[in-house]
Amino acid sequence: MSLPNITQPDYHPLPSPSAGGLQGLFNMVHSFLGVVQPNDFPTDFLTRLINHSAVITNPEVYKEALRYETGFLVCAVIGLLFVIFVPLVGLFFCCCRCCGQCGGSMYQKQTKNMNCKRKALFASLLAVTIILLAGVICAFVSNQRVTQSVDRGFRTLNNTMDNLNVYLNSIPQEINVLVDSISVPLDEANKSLIDIGDNLGEKIKAHLGEQVYRALNSAEQLLRVTSNVEQELYTVNNSASTLQNLQKELDVKLTTVRDNINKTLTDCGSSCGDVSVSNLKPGANLSTVPDVKEALKLINNLKSTDPNATIVKARKTLDDIPQKVSNQTKKVVSDAQGQLQRVKDQTDNIPGTFSILNALGNASQFMNDLTKKANEYEPIVATFDGYRWIIGICLCCLVLLIIVFNMLGLLFGALGLDPKVMPIYRGCASHSGGNFLMTSAGFSFIFGWLLMLLVGLIFFIGGNTYTLVCQPWANGRLLEFLDTPKLFPDLNLTRMLQLNNSNVTLSSLYNNCQSNQPLWSSLHMDDFIHLDKIFNLSEYTGDIDSTLNKINVSVGSTELLNENQKKHMWDLSKEDGPLHLDFAAAQKQLNQNMIKLDLSTLEKQLRDLAQKTPAVRKELEDEANELQQIQTWVNDNFPPKIRTLNSSIQRLQKNLPQIPVLVNSTLLQMEEAQTFMKVQTEEVIKNETSAFVNSVVGFFEKYLDWAKSMITGEVGRCGPAAWVLDSVNTIFCNYLVDSANAFWFSLGWCTVFLLPNIILAVRLAKFYRRMFMDDFYEDDDTEPMELSRQSMFKMPRAELRD
Repeated sequence: MSLPNITQPDYHPLPSPSAGGLQGLFNMVHSFLGVVQPNDFPTDFLTRLINHSAVITNPEVYKEALRYETGFLVCAVIGLLFVIFVPLVGLFFCCCRCCGQCGGSMYQKQTKNMNCKRKALFASLLAVTIILLAGVICAFVSNQRVTQSVDRGFRTLNNTMDNLNVYLNSIPQEINVLVDSISVPLDEANKSLIDIGDNLGEKIKAHLGEQVYRALNSAEQLLRVTSNVEQELYTVNNSASTLQNLQKELDVKLTTVRDNINKTLTDCGSSCGDVSVSNLKPGANLSTVPDVKEALKLINNLKSTDPNATIVKARKTLDDIPQKVSNQTKKVVSDAQGQLQRVKDQTDNIPGTFSILNALGNASQFMNDLTKKANEYEPIVATFDGYRWIIGICLCCLVLLIIVFNMLGLLFGALGLDPKVMPIYRGCASHSGGNFLMTSAGFSFIFGWLLMLLVGLIFFIGGNTYTLVCQPWANGRLLEFLDTPKLFPDLNLTRMLQLNNSNVTLSSLYNNCQSNQPLWSSLHMDDFIHLDKIFNLSEYTGDIDSTLNKINVSVGSTELLNENQKKHMWDLSKEDGPLHLDFAAAQKQLNQNMIKLDLSTLEKQLRDLAQKTPAVRKELEDEANELQQIQTWVNDNFPPKIRTLNSSIQRLQKNLPQIPVLVNSTLLQMEEAQTFMKVQTEEVIKNETSAFVNSVVGFFEKYLDWAKSMITGEVGRCGPAAWVLDSVNTIFCNYLVDSANAFWFSLGWCTVFLLPNIILAVRLAKFYRRMFMDDFYEDDDTEPMELSRQSMFKMPRAELRD
């Protein structure tokens, strides 16, 4: 019996958590957040807070929350200081510059290490600019990845929900496959009942016929041998009789010719005295062939009882057993087929006993509603994400603008500067480069605090989301927290899935489903579902068993050999009976010459003598011709008959010894077979009927074992349920949170590097801008002398300078 396998549905592929080349950046963000927030997930605090055991107005609650958020608070304080002091410092710096202080005076002292200092500042600012450029590139990519994540998130969510729907719908289908598979044992059982003649009758026939057929085969072999022996006996009898008659005729012929030759030789006188015909008589004594009539009589006596007919009848009795079984069990088979239909009706009700199927149906409907609602919000989310993308691009462009001013300043300054030219004679390109650097510093002062404010806000939200949601989600602490008893009543799986007396938790269910375990073990369904009770077909299989046990088969009886046949067989087995024939003497005689005297030699003697005795020539020649005719007659008649007789004797010598052995063996086997049929027939029928009934019921037992193993080991492999959480984790954490965190991290590092950018840009700008005053020249042999082409003194006043 071949039962079907349960095949798993086809699902959409899982979303890849690939970082798309940003894994290094993500690792940096994770490491930074790990330093900022090294505390474990606050399970106890959140539990007390949610259960209202911790009063939110209690200062201790705030202290505990602040202790947990210490790292974020430190970063927030640093960011707040940055937001406050950067614009304030920028304002003071601007005022000082306008007053000619803080490097605002257009005067540059010329020293020997001036070129080295300029190159060092150039290299440092270039390095800072490259770092800013790397950061803004990462910010651009991260900003774009957030948008892609939103778009991919909805598609992935739809695919995930489709997978879950396919999975939830597949469970009832798999249960239906199990239930529908009852048709396999039903069909097998029905087929066995329809072919009961072959299935039961043939086995009864084989069991009974094993010994009976062996006895019948032995009897048939005996009859074949006796038939062959009979033919050979007839041949021996006829051949011997014919040869004896021919020998009598030969004796007459030899006597007549012998008398004639003796008379002729007497008339011939002394000249013919050398020829003697005294041995002209038959040589072999064919009367020594044993009489086989008694043996033929015994065989004919056995044949007259027609044992072949008895054997044919016995074989027919056995061969008719399958048809008899089929005819005698029609009513029982009909009743059993009715019981099979009751089994079919009972199994049709099995799906209704799995209450969890209703819960799964509700879950499927809930997931459909959730997907529909999510799709309704997709345009709104996409719209707001568009705004977010524009804001992100603008923020990146602010940093990019500063980088552009840096690059222009470095480019124009480096290309336009002539180190040999006095500062007041610097070219326009060099002066423009310095102005670009000052512009870069100005924009850094203007936008740095704004960038830090936005970075701090996104950092606080994204960082806490990662540490409070994504990180504990990845290490399983979040599920353990959600499993806290009575913390979230709506997340009670026992109630949601209608699992009575089950201790299933989100963590245990997720862990089992990650390894694609079946629902039976994942939900501990053996605690509240008893398969033996659901698949309790014993009542119906018991009815089938009791119905089939009413089978009452009678195969009839037959006599393998009657007493008369046995008696005649025993007569054939007597060692000293008529079949004990000795052909040795006859064979010896058959091998001798039929005539003692050689007729050819005598004929030659007579012809030679006729040439010498003209008086009796004619008589001697006639007698020689007569001898020649006798020799021809003997050659034509005796050898074929003798060969036939010899062949028959040889075959008889081979077959006759077999008959007593075959008779004894056949009678013994017949006796045993007859006894076996009389004593064991009912037992054989009973045993084979019981085996047949067990085989029919065994179809259902095999089905039940298969169905239970499928339910406990294959039905509802819940990998797709775990894939839902994994997919949501991928969408939310890998796509959105990591991308958002990468964005603020990139902007944050750019914002931090704006400080060295300001310092280096301001310092380097003085090496490129055109000065208003020359530097004085120092000589060891002369007094210092200041060279000036402009007024050395001006009244301090606020003015704008280039």
